[in-house]
Amino acid sequence: MHRFLLHNDEIRDAGDPVLSPGQVGLMNGWGIFSTIRVQDGVMFAWARHWARMHRDAARMRVPFPDNAKWLEERLYRLIEKNQAANSTLRVVIVRNRGGMWEGPSERAFDTIAFTAPLKDWGEAVKLGIVPHARHAASEFAGTKYLSWSENLARYERAHEQGFDEVVLLNERGEVAECTSANIFVVKGDQVSTPPLSSGCLPGVTRALLLEEIHVPGLAIAERILFTKDLEAADEVFITSTTRDLMPVASVAGLINGLKIGQGHPVRDRLQQAFSAYTSKYVAARAREVVKVR
Repeated sequence: MHRFLLHNDEIRDAGDPVLSPGQVGLMNGWGIFSTIRVQDGVMFAWARHWARMHRDAARMRVPFPDNAKWLEERLYRLIEKNQAANSTLRVVIVRNRGGMWEGPSERAFDTIAFTAPLKDWGEAVKLGIVPHARHAASEFAGTKYLSWSENLARYERAHEQGFDEVVLLNERGEVAECTSANIFVVKGDQVSTPPLSSGCLPGVTRALLLEEIHVPGLAIAERILFTKDLEAADEVFITSTTRDLMPVASVAGLINGLKIGQGHPVRDRLQQAFSAYTSKYVAARAREVVKVR
């Protein structure tokens, strides 16, 4: 994490004591968050992140800022203070009130944000499989809320077992997602990702691939997937804000296992198109960002 963080309207040193045990959201994981890629001083796909946070806050009954500009201005102040023009930004909205353990608070919610250096994820990832790890029928399925410890525990265990990530299956045995990434499979010219009904989070990179990225000769669509589809795939890749499109080198836990040794030409074409889209977005937003600040 960089030196400074945003706490409501103030930029504070990350070591300052600004949080309270009486904040219900901190003690119970009652809040929502998003992770945003900052490129050349621009928050990529900001409107999409805002819209998802707004929706998730309503589902989780978390008070939320009324104005996107209010939050956007403060996040850009943080980016500038940390000199974090190329970084990863985490923004959190924490509910402060509710329940018998509520402490005194003047605010219904706290806004907290911080930046960190970009991470080198390597060239490809090795995946394991965890059954019954997503409950697709839950009313909160696909919500990005602060109670993230299940994902962190599975991610940590995966590394102890020699994997980089794990594929999470839902109660029906369908492929849902990874702990912090969506998943895509390639078969011929068809690129598929699980539908939201599988219990996966509606990732911003996932949405852009489905809605904005067009590569001649390739069709990208939602489709219910099972482990047999991973086994039969020509390519598999995962997507997230911090990884873009990351090739999968292997998936353990399948009947015959999956090792991808033929390269990833489809993923490469999609990554090239996604990078071009990102660059165009950043260039278009650069002048507007100056006005926001």
